[in-house]
Amino acid sequence: MTYEIEIGRGKRGRRAYSLDDIAIVPNRRTRDPHDVSVSWQIDAYRFEMPVIAAPMDSVMSPATAVELGRLGGLGVLDLEGLWTRYEDPEPVLAEIAALEGEPSDPAVTRRLQELYTKPVDPELITSRLAEIRASGVTVAGALTPSGTVQHYKTVIAAGVDLFVIRGTTVSAEHVSKNQEPLNLKKFIYELDVPVIVGGAAGYTPALHLMRTGAAGVLVGFGGGATTTTRRALGIHSPLASAISDVAAARRDYMDESGGRYVHVIADGGMGTSGAIIKAIAMGADAVMLGSALARAEEAPGRGWHWGAEAHHPETPRGERVNVGTVGPMGEVLFGPGHHPDGTSNLVGMLRRSMATSGYSDLKEFQRVDVVVSPYAGQ
Repeated sequence: MTYEIEIGRGKRGRRAYSLDDIAIVPNRRTRDPHDVSVSWQIDAYRFEMPVIAAPMDSVMSPATAVELGRLGGLGVLDLEGLWTRYEDPEPVLAEIAALEGEPSDPAVTRRLQELYTKPVDPELITSRLAEIRASGVTVAGALTPSGTVQHYKTVIAAGVDLFVIRGTTVSAEHVSKNQEPLNLKKFIYELDVPVIVGGAAGYTPALHLMRTGAAGVLVGFGGGATTTTRRALGIHSPLASAISDVAAARRDYMDESGGRYVHVIADGGMGTSGAIIKAIAMGADAVMLGSALARAEEAPGRGWHWGAEAHHPETPRGERVNVGTVGPMGEVLFGPGHHPDGTSNLVGMLRRSMATSGYSDLKEFQRVDVVVSPYAGQ
């Protein structure tokens, strides 16, 4: 079976689907939502919900990472963000929230770039991770591939339970004539902690990342609500098809490796409970959330949201956007919900959808029937 269509006489392309393009169709028994388990485990670490916070300064501080951990999720701190550049980043966060201008205003982008020129301080990496560890929750930090080369020894010495290597797109085979690239397979093999790496958006690159020994692969290019990568670089991968492709790579890698399971983590563009639910239905084990958690009252962005792409020094391809505030983090995740648009009680909505479809745990729910829906965006 082929999914390629003719774009013109000289080019063919595969039809791909976003999460907005699909819908879940219940076709079996229903269950009581209280009987549904949404717990998730990666390596030795078990979580009460399949929610990972995106390592973005508008989403995660050491305090919010601790709060999310206590609620049963995983907070990931950006170890190249404001919290490792400034001893006290609160005035900087307040300034970013107060900047005047439209999301694409060059003055806003320029000021973000200026604020992020301050170098990363290795001592702050150590102290921020120690602050999270002191709370007793699972400790996770993220670096870009280039940042990993520079700072991974500091991170490992400081102590993390899970290490995240996150970029717009990360490959197992980066080619460069100018600098020594990060050898992911060698790097992951030498570490004593599980590594989550991505993004990847297709079967082949995901399979290559799985072969490096990664414990999890991020699917997508992250930065959903804030990214302008499609406009700036022409790069985009509809997430429903991407998750399905990477889930297929997971299945084939299990056969190839003799049963080793690599977790598929959807990353970016899941600002509502419906999108989260459909990502898991397409085969994701967990989701990495940015804007959905940036709406929490505790979020450092104060209702504003931006990612690393927005302040790239040479090729910015992101925006600072106003996502507003929904309520405390506990209400965003567990309700009671007061917003009918899927921005609050995210985990409660997941339980309800699984119960309505008759599934009792996340692995079962990955087998739910879906259809291509004509009601895009509904």
